[in-house]
Amino acid sequence: MKWLELNDIKDQLRMERDYNEENDILTRYGNSAEAVILNLTGRTYEELKAMNPTGEDEIPQDVWEATVMLVVLSYEHRSTVSMQNLYNNPAFDIKIKPYIRLAGKEGGV
Repeated sequence: MKWLELNDIKDQLRMERDYNEENDILTRYGNSAEAVILNLTGRTYEELKAMNPTGEDEIPQDVWEATVMLVVLSYEHRSTVSMQNLYNNPAFDIKIKPYIRLAGKEGGV
């Protein structure tokens, strides 16, 4: 994972950090969630970091939170979840939309 950390995912899921039996699946969900965010935004990891309003060399907090939402959704609903259900989540929508590259438009927010 490029920007998520396993312990952050465990904290979000209220899972004990020393509980390691789910580490593999959480890591797979984390890698997948990061890939989905990069796909949805049409941006690279470096571009997202450059868009951080704080100037820190990390992705914006909203992007991080949206990524964690994807991991939690995947973990808690291990059956099929449609993207329509995700897009209907106003918190996810609000957090990720400003980072989506518009067709033919370079730059950021």
